[in-house]
Amino acid sequence: MKFKTIDEVIQRSNSSKYALASGVMTNSIDNALTFANGLRQGTVWINCYNAISPNLPYGGFKESGIGRELGYEGLLNYIETKTITIKRPNSSHP
Repeated sequence: MKFKTIDEVIQRSNSSKYALASGVMTNSIDNALTFANGLRQGTVWINCYNAISPNLPYGGFKESGIGRELGYEGLLNYIETKTITIKRPNSSHP
């Protein structure tokens, strides 16, 4: 889509109810970072698209999915943390 300013592109993208991923092709890293930081998207690719790595979280914002898969964040749905504290009899330590 044609645009006049980066702010216009960010506004257009953020007005969508979907927010799984976006991508931008540019020679300007400053423009790319302005774009990426301004978006409310789960993933932003710069000068590539659909580059998914199993060690990085993947998931959307808004109505584009619930939670994350892959990466550390993706594992959090599968764990339950438990704390057990024992005080030994006749001990001054907890």
